[in-house]
Amino acid sequence: MASNESIEKVDLISNDYKEPTVTKVITKKDLNKMVWRSLLLQASFNYERMQGGGWTYSLIPGLKKIHKNEEDLSSSLLDHMQFFNTHPFLVTFIQGIILAMEENKEKRDTIRGIKVAMMGPLGGIGDALFWLTLLPITAGIGAALSSDGNPVGPILFLVVFNVVHFGLLFFLMHYGYNTGTKAIASLKEGTKKISRAASIVGLTVIGALVATYINFNLGLTIHAGEIKVNLQEGVIDQIMPKLLPLLYTFFCYWMLKKGKSPLLLIGITVIVGVLGSFIGLF
Repeated sequence: MASNESIEKVDLISNDYKEPTVTKVITKKDLNKMVWRSLLLQASFNYERMQGGGWTYSLIPGLKKIHKNEEDLSSSLLDHMQFFNTHPFLVTFIQGIILAMEENKEKRDTIRGIKVAMMGPLGGIGDALFWLTLLPITAGIGAALSSDGNPVGPILFLVVFNVVHFGLLFFLMHYGYNTGTKAIASLKEGTKKISRAASIVGLTVIGALVATYINFNLGLTIHAGEIKVNLQEGVIDQIMPKLLPLLYTFFCYWMLKKGKSPLLLIGITVIVGVLGSFIGLF
């Protein structure tokens, strides 16, 4: 029931503010406080909103200072509670830019578009930089030292890895906020174009996520005379690769527009997957 109400409220979020006055209220102390809170980004991770809860939690101190009007604050919090997912080491860069936009009272759809446009690319960049580069290098050095019985190995690994980790978190928060403020000031007249561009990039990111994370592979084979043809590879993928994931995404979107709970869709997905595997369909 709560999820249905949440979906309905999203459609009612105003693009304008009850209190549109722009006042610079965010300080360096506020930014640092939100960096520490960002460490809980994945504390409430779930398959409905991913990091949405932790993302909103980390922004609360700044949003409370920016939006003195309760309706504006409510709209902002509800907006940020939606789906969000990026790399936890780079999230503060997005936070800084979004806080600058909130402080300048940019349109809500512009803020939403910029957030969605950045989260996907930074997620991919973060995985490559940290999980595939920094972690193996630092862990390898630490393990090499430890193999010789040197107790400095694990300590060196933890120190080097976390110096980079926390150094980036604080640097990117301040850099993102300052960059966002300057960019907004210089591009104020082009807000509509920015919003449209961000929406296009955001939709592109969502499309890439659909193609990457949703997999439907039919294990059916049809017979054309003496020739066996795999239905998935020989027919459906020839019409359009990833056609089935796209159709299932449209089905989920249609169900959401009908007011169905995301948790219900997760349940349906699990049932379809289990039954399909059991009968040999997938």
